[in-house]
Amino acid sequence: MKTLSIRWAHPIAVVAACAVLSSCGLPQVGPNKRQIYSGSVQREGDAFIVAVNDRVTRATAVVPALGFSSAFKNAGTLGSDTIRAGDVLGITIYENVDDSLLGTEGAPATLEEVQVDGAGFIFIPYAGRIKAAGNSPEAIRRIITNKLADQTPDPQVEVRRAAGDGSTVSLVGAVGGQGVYPIERPTRSLATMLARSGGITISPEIAQITVIRGKARGKIWFEDLYKHPELDIALRGGDKILVEQDTRAFTALGATGSQARVPFETQNLSAIEAIAQVGGLLSSSADPTGVFVMRNEPEDVAEQVLGRNDLEGAQRLVYVLNLTEPNGMFMARDFVIRDGDTLYVTEAPFTQWSKVISAITGTASSASSLTSLTDG
Repeated sequence: MKTLSIRWAHPIAVVAACAVLSSCGLPQVGPNKRQIYSGSVQREGDAFIVAVNDRVTRATAVVPALGFSSAFKNAGTLGSDTIRAGDVLGITIYENVDDSLLGTEGAPATLEEVQVDGAGFIFIPYAGRIKAAGNSPEAIRRIITNKLADQTPDPQVEVRRAAGDGSTVSLVGAVGGQGVYPIERPTRSLATMLARSGGITISPEIAQITVIRGKARGKIWFEDLYKHPELDIALRGGDKILVEQDTRAFTALGATGSQARVPFETQNLSAIEAIAQVGGLLSSSADPTGVFVMRNEPEDVAEQVLGRNDLEGAQRLVYVLNLTEPNGMFMARDFVIRDGDTLYVTEAPFTQWSKVISAITGTASSASSLTSLTDG
């Protein structure tokens, strides 16, 4: 009876394994190379499959350019002594008489906080309404002296400019101290104002600075601010400065150390760095000949890559990297990953074969267990 059971158990295992293979029911981390290639334009699919070489790496090395326009860079440094609406002045008036007009006997008249109104004027008793905006403290001193000279002999006037809200900028985002800061003599440029706010609080490699001035906007990398002095622009009252982390990211899938949406850690990211960033290829299952980068390529770049000029709109391109070729690692090092890319690594054929063997042995074990139960 036992011999008979074994005889029909093995055919059942073989039939079950064949059924698994014929139905393509083996588990996968994603499509294999054959399935990806079947979606190519050459096989009536909708994606162009392109092997990466030196020409392709040059054509696809398109990195978004950040920088300030000439209007930002050519703006002159703001005069720190020019009074503006909203500024605060401190004014002291000394009179050379016993019976003073403004102060008390033996003491000067002191006006600690005189704010320039929205129209640019200030009011001084006995001198009247004085135009302050657009003038320097010295010019205002002379105006007040001349107006008081007819009422008190030889007045001595001192005018001090305090920090008001006439010329301020706002800093938000990843800085040490968010807030509104006045433009003063030491903080008339972007770099010095960032230092005044406590500096940035994120990695310099991925920090971006955006300056908004009215309807104009400019963005730079934080590191470029110190590499290129012309980017240390002069500030203007009302500027808004935003410091934020780079928002670019790519998606890693397949036989890699992790499958996730991965933010960029540097300004420029190569395919080999992207692979390393997700833990490398899985040594037990990854196929180093099947590293794919998938993206929607703009029309002009796609035409350069494909060597044609009849395309319309963005195109789906699948770039293939073969790390086993003599220069495969160099190609991966030079190929630039861009925002929104999908990095996918296929499984090695051996992995699928191992799954087939496991399916067969697993089915055979089940059949043997069934035989044991039958014999019992």
